[in-house]
Amino acid sequence: MKMTITALMLTICLRAFAPGNNTVPVFEAKGINPYRKLISAIGMVETKHDTLAYNPEEEAVGFFQIRPIRIRDYNKQTGSNYTLADMYDYKIAERVFLFYAMQIGPYHQERIARSWNGSGPMTKEYWKKVKACL
Repeated sequence: MKMTITALMLTICLRAFAPGNNTVPVFEAKGINPYRKLISAIGMVETKHDTLAYNPEEEAVGFFQIRPIRIRDYNKQTGSNYTLADMYDYKIAERVFLFYAMQIGPYHQERIARSWNGSGPMTKEYWKKVKACL
């Protein structure tokens, strides 16, 4: 019994005087992306997440199916000089999408989706498809 108590006391004392590990783990913070789910849902409806998709009928390109008129408007508003071919690059296409989405705000998913699709009554059907993928 004395041996057990002595061993326990030594363990406690050694821990009290041993140098500590003064490191703090640092984890990379994940940014908040309130559009992430909506982007995924729109990508599913538009192209099933195919960044190389092309719709010759509308000349729509990439993950978000961006059309020439959208690129012209984006370039005019931002001073950019993107082309239709640039929309195959997901990061560039996402930047274009987010430019328009952020004008509406992250908490208005239906308005963002319907606006992205165009205007008129057909956007209601588009929203139903997007909502089903959220």
